[in-house]
Amino acid sequence: MLQDILSNKTSLFADGVQTILRGHENRNRRVVLLKGNMVQNSRSASNGISARVNKNGTYGFASTADYTAEGAEKVLKAATENALFLSKHSNRNIELPASLGTGSVPLNAEIVDTEQKIIIEACQTIDNYIVEKYPDLLSRTVVYTEDSQDRIVYTSDAFNGHLVTPRCYIYVMMSAESKDGSPVELFKAFGGFGSFSDNFSKLDDVYEGIDLLYKRVMDKKEGVYAEAGMKTVVLSPFMAGMLAHEAVGHTVEADLVLGGSVAGPSLNKRVGSDLVSLVDFANTYDGKMAPLPVYLDDEGIVASDVELIKNGILVGYMNDRETAKHFGMEAKGNARGWGFADEPIIRMRNTCVLPGKNTVEELISSVEDGYYLIDSGNGQADLTGEFMFGVTCGYEIKNGKLGKALLDTTVSGVAFEMLKTVDMVSDKVEWTSSGFCGKKQPMAVSMGGPHMRCQIMIGGR
Repeated sequence: MLQDILSNKTSLFADGVQTILRGHENRNRRVVLLKGNMVQNSRSASNGISARVNKNGTYGFASTADYTAEGAEKVLKAATENALFLSKHSNRNIELPASLGTGSVPLNAEIVDTEQKIIIEACQTIDNYIVEKYPDLLSRTVVYTEDSQDRIVYTSDAFNGHLVTPRCYIYVMMSAESKDGSPVELFKAFGGFGSFSDNFSKLDDVYEGIDLLYKRVMDKKEGVYAEAGMKTVVLSPFMAGMLAHEAVGHTVEADLVLGGSVAGPSLNKRVGSDLVSLVDFANTYDGKMAPLPVYLDDEGIVASDVELIKNGILVGYMNDRETAKHFGMEAKGNARGWGFADEPIIRMRNTCVLPGKNTVEELISSVEDGYYLIDSGNGQADLTGEFMFGVTCGYEIKNGKLGKALLDTTVSGVAFEMLKTVDMVSDKVEWTSSGFCGKKQPMAVSMGGPHMRCQIMIGGR
């Protein structure tokens, strides 16, 4: 029905303007058990229609929560009037590049509406496993989250499509009392693309991850503070992916390049060692579906991979149609909006450092005195490439072997300088896809990478 509403309104597309009509629904759920007590049980949905119209490089945008034929007609009219009015009073005269053809992208997935009762029972089962096996914990929390997007895109000069991105996760958080009486805590996320039944029809993987999480919490109870200074470290795939997204990825989004990011003067220059290559994957990696596949963006551009760093050289940016014309590059499907009222902006999709040739064991055994950094709870980076991340889980490396666990610390540096110190890269990529990117509006993204050995500034106590 919704597809019929939108497709029947494309006849209203005005001549001489580029038009995008988008129907968009977001569905969210959340269940929280704290020490076995349910403290949150919610579900919500929002949907609406937006239209984005370009006239001579000037955009008009309008949206409405009225997901009807009348609503579609209203936003098309408003967005077109806005674009025509603004184009008369601007000095711009930019014809955006046409897409690479026209056509239709088929529906890629379904959102399965699992009963809330089934989800609650799964959370309770997991909580019972924890309390029965690990009664000595100070606290435990089990959280189920689900956030799914259902988008229908019609364009005047590009591709149309129906795109669905279902994803759900169960987070397990544990805390214990350290030797000095203060609490230590860690968490782990399980799940990924798909609905509840795709990820949690069996809980064996969750139990296995819980056992590892408990071990690391117990190790952290006896943890030590890192020694401050420039150190040789092995970054886990999560930490490598975090750096790839926060400290590098944002600097090579073309709108932020125009805003003055360090990637502007760095194009075609060395920003890492020969072992560092970085790609923003659209929908497949290594012959399999990427963690959060994108097949079509909100400008009607069919998604394809974007090579960003090749053997240490910065070779490209992520673009929308306008910045692609500005930089003489190709738009490859990076423009997306989170909700129906959000205009599409340049976003990452599945950003990943490519693997090397070494094993994880070889990386760790090569370090005489350093650290293995596994997880981060937070972090920040700016357009200079400077970053600071909190490290919540890590271990000493002494004489090539793992030592004591670390208490919370931080790492910092300048991404394009730190990447030049990478001298070993493992041969397997691991992904994480539970996070949101917060650039102006939320967006579901995934990030990944191998283990990497490098030099980094680490904080002490």
